Amino acid sequence: MVSAIERPPVRVPGRPALRRGRFSVVWRPRTVAVLVGTALLLLAALVVNIGRGDFPISIAEVASVLLGGGDRGQQFIVLDLRLPQSLTGALVGGALAVSGAITQSIARNPLASPDIIGITMGASATAVFVIVLGGGFGVVGGFLASVGLPIAALIGGLVTAFVIYGLAWRRGIQGYRLVLVGIGINAMLLAVVQWLLVVAEIYEAARATVWLTGSLNARGWEHVVPVGLALVVLVPAALVLAHSLAALQFGDDTARGLGLRVDRARTALLLVAVGLAAVATSSAGPIAFVALVAPQIAQRLVGAARPPIAASLLVGAALTVVSDVVARTAFASPLPVGIVTAVLGAPYLLYLLARQGREARA
Repeated sequence: MVSAIERPPVRVPGRPALRRGRFSVVWRPRTVAVLVGTALLLLAALVVNIGRGDFPISIAEVASVLLGGGDRGQQFIVLDLRLPQSLTGALVGGALAVSGAITQSIARNPLASPDIIGITMGASATAVFVIVLGGGFGVVGGFLASVGLPIAALIGGLVTAFVIYGLAWRRGIQGYRLVLVGIGINAMLLAVVQWLLVVAEIYEAARATVWLTGSLNARGWEHVVPVGLALVVLVPAALVLAHSLAALQFGDDTARGLGLRVDRARTALLLVAVGLAAVATSSAGPIAFVALVAPQIAQRLVGAARPPIAASLLVGAALTVVSDVVARTAFASPLPVGIVTAVLGAPYLLYLLARQGREARA
């Protein structure tokens, strides 16, 4: 009989990892394959979307213009008209998806996306307030009008997020409570938006209605830059804070036992999520269901325990651009991209609700 001391050591197979101080990156071939495949799909959708329109341009000609070739007319159409619109869609979709991945991970609930729990509606209500009333509503209206639509939407999203967080806090955050509080706040803000549309002038109401649908029409480089800057700053912050999301999956008590400062980590993650959702909403309106669906698709593709940040970004960007291709080409007249994402996302929301109901009864 072999004693415990004489037994050969047990080797546990692991994945190759790159370690640098406290942080490590684990090599997962499935994740890499999903990232590469989604990036290729996004690139193909961008090229196809740029080529579609009243003046069709072939894929080869689009690629030539992007590489510095093409004639002056093609360069104007591609670089000044269609490329900003497609890039805005990709960046907005990626920002919404990362925001949804964070909020779903914090709440440990797939229904806790910014457009379901009211964060997006908070940004939308503030933006509609600026569009409809602007500086004609006292000191608050004058301040919001002076800072501009993107900053006003960001302020509205932040205020709404902290109201929801405060009302849902009961010695910690429980997923169902957060979702229920968010749905209630979302309904109240929707009523405010409807009131604003009733009292608005016809032109302002029409402008606000198109914006509320979620549209990429007539988006230019001035819409690309804010979302691009938000992604450059906030996505790396989300990746750095990803270890906090992993700990929060086990609950507040376990996370504290692992040495995590739960309130500080959750607040930082919430600020990142709200910033991404608010800036994305201010650039293209509240494009529905991208923040809900994209993280769940990425999680299932990767096979992870929670929605992954990088994969969610690429899936959200690809989903939005593909939806824009469908909205611009599949119908007699172009539709706002938010209509297509709503048609795609609503059945998935019903599926999630049904699955949550079965798990609650089990």
